[in-house]
Amino acid sequence: MLPFPQRVNGPVPLKGRGAVANVQGRYEVHAREHFDDGWTVPGLGPEAKALKTVITDEIAKTILTRNSSPDIPFNVSLNPYRGCEHGCIYCFARPTHAYLGLSPGLDFESRIFAKVNAAELLRRELARPGYVPENIAIGVNTDAYQPCERERRLTREVLEVLAECRHPYGLITKSALIERDIDLIAPMAEQGLAGAAITLTTLDGEIARTLEPRAAAPARRLRAIRTLTEAGIPVSVSVAPIIPFVTEPEIERILEAAKDAGAVGAHYTVLRMPWEVNPLFQQWLHAHFPDRAQRVMNRIRDMRGGKDYDSDFSKRMTGEGIWADLIRQRFTKAVKRLGMDGYMGRFHKLDGSQFRRPLVVPKTVVKPASTAAAQMDLF
Repeated sequence: MLPFPQRVNGPVPLKGRGAVANVQGRYEVHAREHFDDGWTVPGLGPEAKALKTVITDEIAKTILTRNSSPDIPFNVSLNPYRGCEHGCIYCFARPTHAYLGLSPGLDFESRIFAKVNAAELLRRELARPGYVPENIAIGVNTDAYQPCERERRLTREVLEVLAECRHPYGLITKSALIERDIDLIAPMAEQGLAGAAITLTTLDGEIARTLEPRAAAPARRLRAIRTLTEAGIPVSVSVAPIIPFVTEPEIERILEAAKDAGAVGAHYTVLRMPWEVNPLFQQWLHAHFPDRAQRVMNRIRDMRGGKDYDSDFSKRMTGEGIWADLIRQRFTKAVKRLGMDGYMGRFHKLDGSQFRRPLVVPKTVVKPASTAAAQMDLF
């Protein structure tokens, strides 16, 4: 006789994926809810199949995104991809997949859109008569060096255009693939035109495997910091996001490791959970840290005025209250002690005076090889 079936509390995490389910986007008309009828027997049902990543070519209409947010250190950003296979559960960009009729959950990390005309659009933008150069942040919404970049090379094409035009830029990534483009970045850095930031959320490989499942391991990111530094590229470390009782105990150790690897600056943000990120993160938390899930959420609410999230510009990155202030003090004192406080405002220090317009400007935007490649598949 089979043992009495145990109830399954929510979906089972998939190996190599951050989200544990495909939550609904906020624009969907029909609501669906997971329900366990009590007949599920662990180990006897069909095994969860590996989720294959699908890359779809996209012909973008624009490539530069401008913002006026007072808490962001840049005004212009560029993202060669939509969606990110790294699968970081905390990613603030997840809700953008809802605009495509897709889920901010598993779809965000398995349905990737590659802007195949990114370099051409950038070239046309830089050639405009009224264009005024501003430092461009690359890889902000989604990582410009996610796995598909190895074959697509869209980020490298963008860097080639920026090098030709001597246009300042900053890269932010959690991938060691950035080392591939040192030949382009280092000469620009030597002229004060380029810098990089490596995101280092945790030093614990076990936590990283579930928190950022397809990003480079923490030790590999530290090696990337060292490699970039040795090539003459200034590197700062982004300790983001800080998650109470998960990554928060490591703040000082992360900064010390980054300093030892050669990082010259550092900044941080605390966890923020806009829109669909909130249920996704809480699902992940209960799946991987059930023993401390409630404690983590209580501390987050302490830093958000009793709410799960507060989007106010003065609070969303750092939080408020005694616990947020304690994190700020710990971070500030550690950065000062390590001598990493001299490279703040990294994007504002790049030089835009050397800009020159592109030599060649395409007359038409590159079209996909087939009609099917241009049409987004929503199903």
